[in-house]
Amino acid sequence: MTRELRAKAVLLAVAFVAMAWGFKSLLLNHAPSVFSDPKEDMSFAWYVPLFSLYVLWVERGRLFGSLGRPSWAGALATLPFLFLGFLGVRGIQVRLEMVAFAGLLLALPWAFFGRKTAGRLVFPAGFLLFCVPLSSFLDVVTVHLRLFATGTAYAVLKGVGAHVVRTGTMLAASDGSFSIDIAEPCSGLRSIFALMALTAGYAYHTQPTWFRRAALFACSVPLAVFGNVMRILSICLVGSYASPEFATGFYHDYSGFVVFAAALSLMVVCGKVVDWAGATLKKGCEDGAQPTEVPAGASSTDGRLWLCVAVVIPLLACMYMQANTPDAVVCEAPEIRLGEMDGYTSEAAEPSEAELTILPADTRLDKRLYTAPGGDWFAVTAVIGGKSKSSIHRPELCLPAQGFLMAEPRTVKAGGAEWRVIGLDGGQGGGRASLAYTFFNQAGYRTASHIRRILCDVWDRSVHNRIDRWVMVTVYSTRTDDAGIVGFLERLKGAMK
Repeated sequence: MTRELRAKAVLLAVAFVAMAWGFKSLLLNHAPSVFSDPKEDMSFAWYVPLFSLYVLWVERGRLFGSLGRPSWAGALATLPFLFLGFLGVRGIQVRLEMVAFAGLLLALPWAFFGRKTAGRLVFPAGFLLFCVPLSSFLDVVTVHLRLFATGTAYAVLKGVGAHVVRTGTMLAASDGSFSIDIAEPCSGLRSIFALMALTAGYAYHTQPTWFRRAALFACSVPLAVFGNVMRILSICLVGSYASPEFATGFYHDYSGFVVFAAALSLMVVCGKVVDWAGATLKKGCEDGAQPTEVPAGASSTDGRLWLCVAVVIPLLACMYMQANTPDAVVCEAPEIRLGEMDGYTSEAAEPSEAELTILPADTRLDKRLYTAPGGDWFAVTAVIGGKSKSSIHRPELCLPAQGFLMAEPRTVKAGGAEWRVIGLDGGQGGGRASLAYTFFNQAGYRTASHIRRILCDVWDRSVHNRIDRWVMVTVYSTRTDDAGIVGFLERLKGAMK
């Protein structure tokens, strides 16, 4: 090993130690908490880093043989990941932290040793992205998976003569003997991620080309969805023709293991099909040929050691700021009260049982029902969020599960603010209705976009070191026309004190 190669190895080791220091909150607190969170159900994620290390060990010969000259492209690639890490750590956004961490594990060797080394690290670094918690982030996908599973199971059950009724994501026997609600844990999203991770590892070791690996990996999603639908269908069949208690009890709790094992077996079958198709059609470029290895000392005279130093300096600065993130200041919540409104009769409403038990304890609620002289009514809820980010949610996530069909989403302006308006069909009462909502914080920032609200919150946490207190105002109404909705929202501004 040449002197320059040893110097680069030392600098890279310093960079990795600095990363462990700068991302200590992720490694010691945030990631373990997410993996153990029942809401995310990511028990498989504990094995993801171990598998990445295993791949590195297996590929160590090719990895060391690929070492080359430092790369400008790799050096530039570290910058966006440093920025993401800064926002993630200081803004307490674990997803940004994990993406930045995995990205730096790829970009740093790329900057130090070139493109071929980066190519050897694409899979083990990219595989770490399976640690990113997406179940709660992709709740909108969860809702559609629940509706798809419910609808498919309902159609099959009706086809075989079972007497069942469907309401939103709930299936029940017509005589009331049993009912099952396809809740978030039964959506299949978590099994999709677990099966995707297993399929990615299986494809990497069993398929010789990236094309064939991608083909097998693409099979993981439909396999997981199919398995979840079959599980829900089997539960309903057992409840309809055997024992409702057994179906919703023992069988519900343990059938998931059998279905997942069946999905794994189908994954192996799909792998054999990909093998057969690859051999028959001869598609993809074979990856089995040994690359032209660069001698270990080939970078000793490249004259770019200064580029490695230039990469490490900003990294050390960012890791120092991340490791010394001060406690954020929690802003004082806005004082919001829903009052009387001229021309409308109104009465205060009590929070629901779900609102009292699910929302964090420091969340404040104010609810009021306004009735117009013509009989139209408007149910208004003001949710004042607490320190936890889970106080505020997107209404679109829970509406389909309540049996609503959403239509004609649009944004309107009323009372100096943007409101998101959604047409609704169905629900417990049936008929047409609408929902309008908006967000604002203690600083007066207003938006109807959940994404813009999140970005504003991340920026304020990471740059201004403060935790915003957000308010979400929702208006559920029998009026569905923009004129009637906007007219009420204009007047509502004066009733919020």
